Amino acid sequence: MNLHEYQGKEILSTFGVKIQKGIVVSNPKDAVEAAKKLTEETGTGWHVIKAQVHAGGRGKGGGVKLAKNLAEVESLADQIIGMQLVTPQTSSEGKKVHQVLVAEDVYYPGKSETSEFYISVLLNRTTGRNMIMYSTEGGMDIETVAEETPHLIFTEEIDPATGMLPFQARRIAFNLGLSGAAFKDMTKFVLSLYTAYDKSDASLFEINPVLKTSDDKILAVDAKVTIDDNALFRHRDYLDLRDIREENPIEVEADTLGLNYVDLDGNVGCMVNGAGLAMATMDLIKQAGGDPANFLDVGGTADASRVEAAFKIILKDPEVKAILINIFGGIVRCDRVAQGVIDAYKNMGTIDVPIIVRLQGTNSDIAKNLIDSSGLDVQSAVEFQEAADKVQAVLG
Repeated sequence: MNLHEYQGKEILSTFGVKIQKGIVVSNPKDAVEAAKKLTEETGTGWHVIKAQVHAGGRGKGGGVKLAKNLAEVESLADQIIGMQLVTPQTSSEGKKVHQVLVAEDVYYPGKSETSEFYISVLLNRTTGRNMIMYSTEGGMDIETVAEETPHLIFTEEIDPATGMLPFQARRIAFNLGLSGAAFKDMTKFVLSLYTAYDKSDASLFEINPVLKTSDDKILAVDAKVTIDDNALFRHRDYLDLRDIREENPIEVEADTLGLNYVDLDGNVGCMVNGAGLAMATMDLIKQAGGDPANFLDVGGTADASRVEAAFKIILKDPEVKAILINIFGGIVRCDRVAQGVIDAYKNMGTIDVPIIVRLQGTNSDIAKNLIDSSGLDVQSAVEFQEAADKVQAVLG
């Protein structure tokens, strides 16, 4: 589950991570009131107006603006709220901005220059350990830094038996070139950040930039946070942070129907039972010259109503040119799945895309006879390669 910047910062703050203070609002008038309140609390006269959407690169799309007075706060909030924000991480249509974060200006003058760093905490899937990835090149796309200057990216792996140790936080601060008060503050920042990641059951905490202010304070100026869905039962309060307006509407609908669905960019819809078989089926489609339009796992109960719901979800994608149903009947009986496909097809009326059905396992021979004798425009297959050939044939 992805969070907005302001929500991620709220979690960070509860674990003692210093953040850029801000107030989220949904209209220009409230933005002015928020700016006034921040001025009273922090003394800042300038404010940053930041679009709250689940996408990076907001500044490049015009979603982050600096306001130097209250009139600009209202004007900029009015410009950003309601806009379709297009960033490098959105589609060409962009995302509609429903709210903005009015934040304090932390780039104030002082005794020394400010510095921006990149710090993230995530799982290293190769080693099975959490790691901290960090760089002196904050404020930039980390992918660009990795490609052009890989020597400026550092990593620190965390032993799960001990957790993060103080010497590791000090090494990070040292590699970032800090000293004095900033060094000490960065050490505390990193330890608190890792604690926030660990205790919140997150799969990603990305802070870009982490700012060293001109008076040597270390602050999280941004926060990209992803919480592990499988751990939400331990964090019931986090469920209230979900913003379905930011999610793919088809995926949201599939979730309400109990279907495991991920929208992709291809032209062949997939209906499968089991995640492993789903991945193999997607590979099969690629080998046949197509591209999977989705990942869809119907689970172990592929009855008529469930199959019909899956059909409707797949067909919401106008790019789908064919549907491949690939079911292994271990617990579920193939003949029941076949009957479910037939019943769903009849209930839906005409389906304008070719359907290839491969059913293997319990009662697969009965299932094939049911499909072949149904009189419907549905092709059956027995082997993986046979299914691939038929997908290739219908795609031309």
